[in-house]
Amino acid sequence: MDRRQLLTSGGTAALAAAFIPAGVLAQGKASGDAALNAEFERIFQDSVARSPELATSLGLDKGPLAASKAMLSPRTAAKRAADIAQTKAALARLAKVPATGLSEPAKLNLEVVRYSLSNQIASADRFGIDSPIRPYRIFQQGGAYFSVPDFLNTAHTINVKPDADAYLSRLDQFGTVLDQESALQSDEDARGYLAPGWSLDLTLGQMRKLRNQPADQSSIVQSLVKRAAAKNIAGDWQAQASKIVTDKVYPALDRQIALIEKLKPTTKPGDGIWRVPNGDAIYAMALAQATTTTMSPDEVHRIGLAQVAEITAELDTILKSQGYSSGTVGERLAKLNVAPDQVYANTAAGRAELIEGLNAGVKAMYARLPQAFVTVPTQPLEIRAVPVEIQDGASNGYYNRASLDGTRPAIYFVNLKDVGDWPKYTLPALTYHEGVPGHHLQISLAQESRDIPTLRKIGFFSAYSEGWALYAEQVADELKSYATPLERAGYLQSFLFRATRLVVDTGIHAKRWSREKATDYMVATTGFAVPRTQREVERYCTQAGQACSYKVGHMAWTRARKKAEAALGDRFDLKQFHEILKEGAMPLTVLERRIDQRIAAMRG
Repeated sequence: MDRRQLLTSGGTAALAAAFIPAGVLAQGKASGDAALNAEFERIFQDSVARSPELATSLGLDKGPLAASKAMLSPRTAAKRAADIAQTKAALARLAKVPATGLSEPAKLNLEVVRYSLSNQIASADRFGIDSPIRPYRIFQQGGAYFSVPDFLNTAHTINVKPDADAYLSRLDQFGTVLDQESALQSDEDARGYLAPGWSLDLTLGQMRKLRNQPADQSSIVQSLVKRAAAKNIAGDWQAQASKIVTDKVYPALDRQIALIEKLKPTTKPGDGIWRVPNGDAIYAMALAQATTTTMSPDEVHRIGLAQVAEITAELDTILKSQGYSSGTVGERLAKLNVAPDQVYANTAAGRAELIEGLNAGVKAMYARLPQAFVTVPTQPLEIRAVPVEIQDGASNGYYNRASLDGTRPAIYFVNLKDVGDWPKYTLPALTYHEGVPGHHLQISLAQESRDIPTLRKIGFFSAYSEGWALYAEQVADELKSYATPLERAGYLQSFLFRATRLVVDTGIHAKRWSREKATDYMVATTGFAVPRTQREVERYCTQAGQACSYKVGHMAWTRARKKAEAALGDRFDLKQFHEILKEGAMPLTVLERRIDQRIAAMRG
């Protein structure tokens, strides 16, 4: 065992004392904490009350919020304005909170919440769009056509008849939401905010895939039918849901398809965010929000190129040791990706075998977690294939958090459109990233933490969370979890992939690279197949800056750990270092300051 993982009891107590739960301090040790926590709870409850989808995703659509289970949020300008006004009102109240009388944990909570709320409205105030990272209303990974069916299938639970009735109610509103969103897209197109033409082609293809299903056999109908049957809930759910889909959903989807077809010829050329009004300023904001740093596009680009060179050199050594010595590293990885012993069958049985292997990897990692973590998640994790109707535009892998009440598990989705995208040697790193010790561990520990208010339990900062997930792949390496040299090559390929994102994202949005140039660069560098790589690049084109959060975040986590190791020496305790996860997600600048504070407390 590495000395950094040894438990040092004296150091453990000192470091644990560096963060005292806000709830304890609110009981009299810090006079202002109770009032601040009450304000946080008010903001959280307001957020849940105005978003039925959030209430359902957190498992809070019951009791006083039971009616929300039968509702979808309107997609209207008036709703957006009301949300912005509510956020500004919350910020105004928080601005009046005096720092005196607050404990240090409460000050941290206040700083992080204000940062998050300010980011939520920054692009609306400055550019009139919802998000600088997702500037388009309807695209291959965004829009009600994409999100509502997935939400109904994965978040809306069905256990009793009122749940099934609520599903029908939401299905009934789906058509209205589609029409509302079409109206918003028309308005935004008039201001120059419309996705690139190829994105709209992908969008239309997915819309038609949803639309062309016979209503009674459609995924949104069968989700209700199958789950109601599994719970023995009596009722002709197929007939009721089919009628709604036929009379309301499909006509609205037809209207949206017609709108996108009409608008597509008017979209501006180019692939990056520079193509829209204020594009350069929007990208600057997107990069700042995604990385929670002040790094410039040129700085990120240079770091990416340097890391690509460094990781490529390390991969070169491993691949040569395994008999792959001819050609560039990217070419050798491409050969490895199609080696017969690395490919699952592109069949239903092959997909089932792949998911079975992922589940085995999660189980094996759980047995190793106590070597590096004091606390491990108790929330269950399921692994599922991305629904076929959205797999053309969906990410290759992603994670959905569990409900707060524990009634719905976390879900780790893998895109199995083509299993050739997932050579066996690459899958352990994916599981450690999306599952444990990655997203599932980090997000679950925050949700289960008693140290932070609920508002922060659901907080998300991409650089913190994606940086942690990439760092988790490194922890897995330290725990000897990559069973073969090739699996370790898969882990390094994962790092190489994230390093190329720094180059490609800034290339697309700041240097005006084309989608084709970005795809060619990633294929040549990482060896991943063209279809998988192109889906990734298309995501970067339409979600500016987000791809940079992974490696920038990883660098912050590794830098913080090295600083703690150097400062504490033999007193450094890896398990206690990881306990900072209980403090919840935060901007990277705040994370580094918290590490400094914990080090100071440890040193006395």
